[in-house]
Order: sequence, then C-alpha cells, then structure tokens
Amino acid sequence: MSNVVEKHIFFLDDEPTIREVVRETLEDSGFMVSCFGNPIECLSSLRSKKCDLLITDLKMPEKDGIELLTDVQHLAPWVPVMMITGYGDIPTAVKAMKAGAADFIEKPLDKKNFVRKIKSILKSHVSTHPDLGDSLTRNETKILQLILNGMSNKEIANLLHRSARTIEVHRAHLMHKLGVDNLVDLVKRVASMGLVDLDEKQPQDEEKPETDIDEEAATPE
Repeated sequence: MSNVVEKHIFFLDDEPTIREVVRETLEDSGFMVSCFGNPIECLSSLRSKKCDLLITDLKMPEKDGIELLTDVQHLAPWVPVMMITGYGDIPTAVKAMKAGAADFIEKPLDKKNFVRKIKSILKSHVSTHPDLGDSLTRNETKILQLILNGMSNKEIANLLHRSARTIEVHRAHLMHKLGVDNLVDLVKRVASMGLVDLDEKQPQDEEKPETDIDEEAATPE
C-alpha cells in the first residue's frame, strides 16, 4: 500500500457531485487526489504539480477529453490519461484510446472496477526517473533559460560562479524532470510547456553571481 499512497491523481469533471464522490472513493483507496471543474484549471496545475494519472470525463462544455488529451501529451507526455464515458460514447472513447489514452471506463462508475483500472494503469506507467514530472526549482529554471540561450555548461558555471560539475548535475536533474534526454527535445518540451520565455535575453554583463545555488546540494547522492 505504501507505493499507492504516494500516487497523486488529477480528476476532471464539470459536475461537483461527481467530483466529490470520486474524491472520496480514491482517497478511501489511499490515493492523493486533486479535483478540477474545468480543463484550464487542470492544465495550469499540471504545469506545477506532480501528477501520476489524469482522469477526465470525455464530454465537457469547454474542451472534450480528446482535446484535453492532446494538450496533456504536449504539456506532460509522461502522464497517463484515463477517460470516463457515458453510454453511447464508446466510438469516441475508442478514438481516444487510439489517440493515446491509457484506458476508459463507462458510467455509472463501479467502485471496484474503477480502482482496479487505476491501479493497473499506475503499475504499467512507472517512470524510469523518480523525479519525472516534478516542478523545476528556481535554480533549475535559471539554468534552463541559460541553456536555451545557447550557453555551454562551462559558460553557465563561469557566469554563476559555480563549478561545471554543479551545472552538469542541475542540467541532468531538469532534463529528467522534463522527460527528455537531448537538447532538441528539451527545446520542444519547453516551448510546449511555456516554462520559460524563449525570447528572453540574459546579457552576461548584467548578470550577478547567484548566491542560492548550493554546490553541495547539487552533488548527486
């Protein structure tokens, strides 16, 4: 049960009663739950909070589940998405599966089947990086901006008055969190997530030494 307790689930539905029932069901099963009434609020939280599974109703007034799925795939592609669908929406649910949804379940929700499917998805979507999806620290965001400005690890280290090794570790951490392993994918991910301003300039002659990047804290365990 200890592994389940650590899992954080986002649940999106425009019906307050359904949100409350699902929250109680998932919390009783040992999950952490964040409920949202609209897609915009949900996507905003996805930018800054760790999410292990997103569960969403297929049909909503502002944005349907497939549109939301597309947004999630750009914003946080490591997050699996489960769709909830009503009777008669099965063809659309199948379309969602083809678009990348992890699974779908029909209304009315059966508690045991619902929780069983959630556990199955979480089990099959274990990240290779334990910090994947965690929000970036202020230091990592700063270094990310400098990387996007074309600076090398050595140049960033000189600018921030830190060792190249410290910058290398911070760079590795932020790339793991963003789920990328090369610079091209990093730029694509940052552009889609809006984490930093790609047009922002960082003149070296105006830069002051960073005093809050803890060199010891950046050392890998």
